[in-house]
Amino acid sequence: MITLTADNFDEQVLRAGKPVLVEFWADWCPPCRMIAPILEQIEAEHGDRLAVAKLNGDDHPEVVARYGVMGFPTMNLYRDGEVVRQIVGARSKRALLADLDGQF
Repeated sequence: MITLTADNFDEQVLRAGKPVLVEFWADWCPPCRMIAPILEQIEAEHGDRLAVAKLNGDDHPEVVARYGVMGFPTMNLYRDGEVVRQIVGARSKRALLADLDGQF
């Protein structure tokens, strides 16, 4: 899983060669801890078509503000430098994959 910062966000996400699912999270967020292993499973199963990355919103509030993230966890799916899907809140693996169906 890619660890994002304000410095590497554009390179790792906006200029990526495949879709990137970015989780905006925080240390104090219990649902963020719940979804972390689900994101690792999705990366392991779909990593050939989808990159998965995390950005600590408390450490990089400028990126959070740039994308209008209002709560954690929020997952944005980026394709060709654009947000094509935003998912707010923790989900089961099945529900998250259903939300992303056909997007990567």
